[in-house]
Amino acid sequence: MQYQEKQQDLFATPPEYYLVHCISADFAMGAGIAVQFNRQFSMRDKLRAAFPDYLADWQVQGRSYDCLLEERVFNLITKERYYQKPTYQSLEGALKLMQKICRQRHIRLLAMPLIGCGLDKLQWPEVSAMIKTLFAQDDLEILVCIK
Repeated sequence: MQYQEKQQDLFATPPEYYLVHCISADFAMGAGIAVQFNRQFSMRDKLRAAFPDYLADWQVQGRSYDCLLEERVFNLITKERYYQKPTYQSLEGALKLMQKICRQRHIRLLAMPLIGCGLDKLQWPEVSAMIKTLFAQDDLEILVCIK
């Protein structure tokens, strides 16, 4: 894995990069960088159309994390409702699902903000270490865009 943190606008990355962000299972996307993902990709509408019963299924199955790939966006689902906070365990679970998808689809380029560390209040040194450990053996380039 190649890992780089760079002062760059996430949405200015070349189109061959898959973008990564965290959302809630209710697909609210009403605050933080999720608002920009929604504006840029109409992500909320696309997720609701593709997964109309997602929140009910999430609750019935007792999930605490998931990962949904929609076009070139990895939606890491780390909490049930927008007003809740994720845990390091829910983020790690979602990242592992993303890793599985990347391996299956031979995805090699990822770009992300400081995931889980804005409104979600996780600490970047811990999240960064988690990403580096988890993806250490993968043939990936991970670009963390710091704005």
